Amino acid sequence: MRFPHITLALLSAGASTLAAAQQTPAAPPAVTGTLTSLIIGMVLVLAVIAATAWLLKRLAPRTYGSSSVLRVVAGAAVGPRERVVIVEIGATWLVVGVAPGCVNTLHQMPRATGGETAEASPGATPAFAQWLKKFTEKRSDR
Repeated sequence: MRFPHITLALLSAGASTLAAAQQTPAAPPAVTGTLTSLIIGMVLVLAVIAATAWLLKRLAPRTYGSSSVLRVVAGAAVGPRERVVIVEIGATWLVVGVAPGCVNTLHQMPRATGGETAEASPGATPAFAQWLKKFTEKRSDR
């Protein structure tokens, strides 16, 4: 008749374990605090990475290598995604129209020297602006 004694011993051990489990809280406060600090730390690290990437994008120089052969002199937006850009290649300037998926040469002229620059005086109409106006009028007449 050992069987009833073993069963009784197992039941009493299970009852004491169950009573001990019911007395302990579900999650100790130390675990909750650790998890919270871990999440806050991870969010801060991700925020620092995003801020650094944004600053590098904003403050990085817009040079495309140290090539003295090719240089972007000036550019102007003529639409939401279209630009007119003056590119200096050696002793010539190329006026280039840039749109998504399309780059067209609009005009080729000798490089400006000394007093001639891409930016004209505020009161006078620049020669390029006059040429561009004539060019667009010719294209619209076709």
